[in-house]
Amino acid sequence: MLKRNALKTIAVSALSISAAGFFSACSDKKKPEFRGVDITGAEYARDFPLTDHNGQQRSIKDFAGKVVVVFFGFTQCPDVCPTALQELAEVKQMLGKDGDRLQGIFVTVDPERDTPEVLKAYMTNFDPGFLALRGSPEELAAVAKDFKIYYKKVDGKTPTSYTMDHSAGSYVYDTAGRLRVYNRYGSGAQALAADVKALLAEAG
Repeated sequence: MLKRNALKTIAVSALSISAAGFFSACSDKKKPEFRGVDITGAEYARDFPLTDHNGQQRSIKDFAGKVVVVFFGFTQCPDVCPTALQELAEVKQMLGKDGDRLQGIFVTVDPERDTPEVLKAYMTNFDPGFLALRGSPEELAAVAKDFKIYYKKVDGKTPTSYTMDHSAGSYVYDTAGRLRVYNRYGSGAQALAADVKALLAEAG
């Protein structure tokens, strides 16, 4: 009798461990580990109600079903901006057939010089499917505040030769339009690609 009870206890324990493992696996699937900073549930960077370089008003809702990566910069940026966009283009290539499920968004902090024509030509250098957004100074200020983005005009030798100081980093949204990851500038294409793949796998 004692032996039978002992066997029952072992069997129940084994089932419990198995069930715990199952639920743990389910839990892990719901919460992917990111290489960037996990900001799931953040109450900022909710949307980017600006106009793209084709003249179309945009919103995060336009890109349902895609992982969206948003970066702030300006076209005359000498290194940080083109590096970030080139890495994003590399990420899209790394995704292979899933590349179409990635949407790159570039928000200019220099709408004075970055006209729609300039932005369209600039994005073509990286990927024709990526979109550049711009707005009035007031619209940009509102979006930058929501994203906690810093930007400031730095005067040059002439009125038009100024540069822009700005925050550098990418905001990554899942396929349902929820902010999930902040990818610091300099993390590299491999890290960003891993996070994008994790979000696509989560979506199925």
